Amino acid sequence: MSRLAAGVVLVTAHDADEGPRGEDVGMTATAFMSVSLDPPLVLVSLRNGSRMDDLLAEQPLWGVSILSDGQRQIAGRFAMKGRVSDRLLFADIPTTRGEASGALLVGGSLATLECRTEQRVVAGDHTLVIARVIAVAFPSTDGAPLTYFKGNYRHLS
Repeated sequence: MSRLAAGVVLVTAHDADEGPRGEDVGMTATAFMSVSLDPPLVLVSLRNGSRMDDLLAEQPLWGVSILSDGQRQIAGRFAMKGRVSDRLLFADIPTTRGEASGALLVGGSLATLECRTEQRVVAGDHTLVIARVIAVAFPSTDGAPLTYFKGNYRHLS
């Protein structure tokens, strides 16, 4: 599957169980796609037992930032395993909080989506989370999408 080029997104949600104010959680994903235009549905594939999988099983509202080619560092930061607190990872990234979802959305992204989970389907060692898009914004009209191909971030030429 490394031969299939994929767009790169940052999936975000707010974990209210983490301390008095909660914590924002982020995860880089390439297994993300549009499912339906009417109603507007998207799908993300999450590794079973991952922090994001556990969080989205409890929290139905979440966000997606479609990253641009200039946001490789953000994608790499949230793809790390055994990382430090997500609060520190978001520290120097321009974000806004989605009005519909409460999730942090990355400034300068090609598009941001706010989502509400409609269905979860276990498929092998992953869970497919299907969600309705409840809000869309276009923070940046410039740039190419960040893509992932053969184990590396790439740009379109």
